[in-house]
Amino acid sequence: MYLATEDGSVDEVIGEVTKQKNLLTQFWESIDWQAILVSAIILVLQFLLALIVFFILRKVGRYVIETVFRRYIKEKHTVPNRYNTLYKLSQNIYNSVLYFFLIYTILELMGIPVGTLVAGAGVIGLALSLGAQGFVSDIVNGFMILLEKQLDVGDVVEINSILGVVEDVNLKTTKLKDFDGTIHFIPNRSITVISNRSRADMRVMIQIRLFPNTDLDKVRRVLEGVNQTLLPQYEEITVEPSEIAFVPIGSGQTAAQIIMYTKAGKEFGVRNAFYENYVEALAKEGIELPRINFDTTV
Repeated sequence: MYLATEDGSVDEVIGEVTKQKNLLTQFWESIDWQAILVSAIILVLQFLLALIVFFILRKVGRYVIETVFRRYIKEKHTVPNRYNTLYKLSQNIYNSVLYFFLIYTILELMGIPVGTLVAGAGVIGLALSLGAQGFVSDIVNGFMILLEKQLDVGDVVEINSILGVVEDVNLKTTKLKDFDGTIHFIPNRSITVISNRSRADMRVMIQIRLFPNTDLDKVRRVLEGVNQTLLPQYEEITVEPSEIAFVPIGSGQTAAQIIMYTKAGKEFGVRNAFYENYVEALAKEGIELPRINFDTTV
């Protein structure tokens, strides 16, 4: 009886395994592998087509934007900095739109219900509306900065005590590169005052400290001689120094003061060149200067 029972159990197990195997075989054979392969190939081709169209539109769009802006700058005589600002902004907006449609197309091809995602995003957006206030402030402030032409790419500006050259401007952030190479990304909402040093002539004031017993007339003659030699070499100087002034600077000391104006962005080079030549000429004439003797303002 025991053996019979054991043999019966084994037969039942074998029968169950055979049944499961038959079901798996039927399922495997019921799959239309040819249709799946064709669908996969079509999907891959659609992905490739979407990418090809994306890259073509991006290249064509860049060409069209560049052509339009070149024609605009010739007709309107727009300054290069303003041209670069509007050009980069247009490129950023165009690229953002292209990427949006590319992602939308890929999701549609994958069968993901974009409409449902958008509806869900609306609910999430409502929940995060308070957190988005800063983003909206960036957009509004950035729009006003561009509309009022407060700065352009290439301008030398001071924002939030950071002095540098504007690398990029968009509706959300302003990219500033200071003179040691550091890149600053400043949210537009935090910009309250923009000091633009590229819209008007810049003042260069050089003060050369002198000892109390220095012959001032001799100093004046030497500095005027330097001016006569250097001024014709610098077309960027818009207002030449009218006279050499001697001003008190405290502690009983006097300084020779020279003031001139240059085109925006040229003030540092002019300042350094004139100061070096002033000091060298005074030294050649035997006029001794204090050891700490560098005071310039731009």
